[in-house]
Amino acid sequence: MEPNSLSAVARRVASGLGLGPLLLRFWHQPVGRVRDVIAQGGPIVMRATERGRLEMERAAAQLPPLPEFAGAPRVTLHVLTGKRFWFQTAFCLSSFANHAQVGLDVEIFDDGTIDLELRQRIEAFSPRARLHAQPEIVARLHEHLPEQKFPTLRERWRNYPNIRKLIDPHIGSSGWKLVIDSDLLFFRRPDFLLDWLRTPDRPLHAVDCQESYGYPRKLLEKLAGAPLPALVNVGLCGWRSEDLDWNELERWCRKLTFDYRPSYYLEQALVAMLAARHPSAIAPAADYVTYPRPPEAIECRAVMHHYVAESKRWYYQRNWRRVIAVELTNRSAGQ
Repeated sequence: MEPNSLSAVARRVASGLGLGPLLLRFWHQPVGRVRDVIAQGGPIVMRATERGRLEMERAAAQLPPLPEFAGAPRVTLHVLTGKRFWFQTAFCLSSFANHAQVGLDVEIFDDGTIDLELRQRIEAFSPRARLHAQPEIVARLHEHLPEQKFPTLRERWRNYPNIRKLIDPHIGSSGWKLVIDSDLLFFRRPDFLLDWLRTPDRPLHAVDCQESYGYPRKLLEKLAGAPLPALVNVGLCGWRSEDLDWNELERWCRKLTFDYRPSYYLEQALVAMLAARHPSAIAPAADYVTYPRPPEAIECRAVMHHYVAESKRWYYQRNWRRVIAVELTNRSAGQ
C-alpha cells in the first residue's frame, strides 16, 4: 500500500474514533509548520528574510516623492493599502514610476488602518494621490451595496479584506481602472500596462504560477456559464466599473461562501468567472512574473515580479534594494 493510502486509512480510523481534533493539533499543524519552514529556506534564511523586511520598512520612510517627468503622459493606478502594507505600496509605486517614466496619479483605498500620521506620509510621498478614507468607502457601500440587498458581499467585505480590491475601487464608479497589489516590483518599462492604460478596451489580468481558485473548476464554470480561463492572477486586475454586475456577484459569493465554503482565493475565483465571459488582455507571464524563482528571482530580467508565498525571501532580502539604486540613478541624471 502506498504511503498516501496509509495516511488516508489513518485519517479515517482517527475520525471514526473521534480523534480528529487531536490529529489536527499534534500531527497536521506541526507537520504544516515544518513544511512552511522548509519551503521558506529554513530558520537561518527566515531570519535573514525578516531582517530584510524590517530594513525595507525603514527604507520606505526615506523614499523621495514620486518623480514627475516633464511633458510625459499621466496614468492612474488603484491600490488598497494600510499600515501593514504601505512600505510595500511605496516601493511598488516608486519602481513603476521610475521605469515607466510617466506622471503617476494614485487612487489609494484605505483598508481601515490609515491614521493621520500615515496620511501625512502618503501625501508627502505622492502629493497628487487621492486617498479614499474608509468612512467615505463605507458611505458608498451603504448607498450602492446596501446590506439588506447584498448581505454576502457586505459580510465578505468585513471579514475577507481581499474582496475590497474588487469592491472599493469600482462601487458607485465608472470607467476603466487598473488595480494592483502592493507586493509588486518593476524592473523594466511596463509597456504592456502603459498601452492598456492608454487605450483600455477589455479586462486585464496577470498569469498565476499555478491555478488557485479555491473551488472546483466545474462548480465555477457552472456558475459562470462558460469555460474558465487558466491561471488567472489578480495582482494586476483591470476592469470597467459599470461592467460589474453586483447582483450576480452577490449570488456567486453566496453560493461559494455558504453553500460550499469560504476560501482565501474567493476574489480570484470571482475574477476568473468574470473573465470567462470576456476576452481579456493577459499580461505576458515571462515579463510579469508571479512567484519568481531563481535564477529570475535573483537576476530580475523580467518587467515585474509579484512576490507571493515563499518568493518573498528574494523580495525582502535583496530586490527592493534595486528600487533604491534606480531612484539614485534617476536623481543623478537630473530626472
